[in-house]
Amino acid sequence: MPNPKRRHSKRRTSQRRAHDHLKAKGLAECPSCHERVLPHRVCPFCGKYKNREIIEVAEA
Repeated sequence: MPNPKRRHSKRRTSQRRAHDHLKAKGLAECPSCHERVLPHRVCPFCGKYKNREIIEVAEA
């Protein structure tokens, strides 16, 4: 397996890593409570998924 003959410069390394930053999650709106939640998952605020109650959530 080939090995690099010389080390890469800091500039070249930084340019390669320019796209390695974290990306924002794609959030959807819950149809019942209108909170922002991850798609295809039970809403942690109201406990519903596809307008059916899946888990009971204690009222605060």
